[in-house]
Amino acid sequence: MTRSIVVGLDGTEQARAAAEWAAEEALLRGTGVHLVYAKEPVPEAVLSLVPRESEDAWAGEMVAGVAGALRERRPGLSVTTALLPEGPVPGLLAAAGEGELLVLGSRALGSVAGYLIGSVGLTVAGAVERPVVLVRAGGGAATPTGPVLVGTDVRQPVDAVLGFAFEEAARRRSPVHAVYAEQLPLFAGLGPAMVPDIRPAVAPEIERSLEDLLDPWRAKYPEVGTAARVVVGSAGLELVRAAGDAALIVVGRRNRRSTLGARIGSVAHAVLHHSPVPVALVPHG
Repeated sequence: MTRSIVVGLDGTEQARAAAEWAAEEALLRGTGVHLVYAKEPVPEAVLSLVPRESEDAWAGEMVAGVAGALRERRPGLSVTTALLPEGPVPGLLAAAGEGELLVLGSRALGSVAGYLIGSVGLTVAGAVERPVVLVRAGGGAATPTGPVLVGTDVRQPVDAVLGFAFEEAARRRSPVHAVYAEQLPLFAGLGPAMVPDIRPAVAPEIERSLEDLLDPWRAKYPEVGTAARVVVGSAGLELVRAAGDAALIVVGRRNRRSTLGARIGSVAHAVLHHSPVPVALVPHG
């Protein structure tokens, strides 16, 4: 059975935008959409004061309304729904494990909404074993045809990240734009009076490494046009600057946990919070 694309709903405009994006992605993949609402746990001390029936009724109507709108605009699309009792983090993680992809709504420029309030969204994005896509409301059409922008790293394996980017580009019949950002050492910022400018010597070697990294994917997806670029600066900021008319930004997240819990990394964090276009966070390594 083909897995569905899972969408976390919470009643916000951002979540509705995520559902619209997921529906178009499902049509490209030939799969369905599974809409879920994960209820916030209520402490036992206040259970008697909170009418849980009202939340259930509201959530059921909200999810049904989004599902109905998706079906009406896309006849034939399979849309299923569920209300999850586990709470947002465990509920979304469990639901995501049963799907191909998890899609959540987000707001750019450092502020976040819905499931991304506080640490919930970042916790889910940092712990889920499937790719997660975060979609900003008002970020453009639901089916953009621009290039797929992918952040690469020539120093470590990123097959999962590049594979996701090329598959998405092939579905959209769009090109892949690969960007590698080289963060120069601190002493390089002292200027030519203090140290020589190492960029002319470093750039060609990195460009060759990036081309070598992309060659197997070009061979596997000959129909996908590819452009590669090496830039100097912060990877997160450079990816956001390069977004332009991109349909999607793809970045990686190391599939590991620290003593502080799951982490998404500084590059992914910057892109998730500032990108004007949907961002796919792909676990790897």
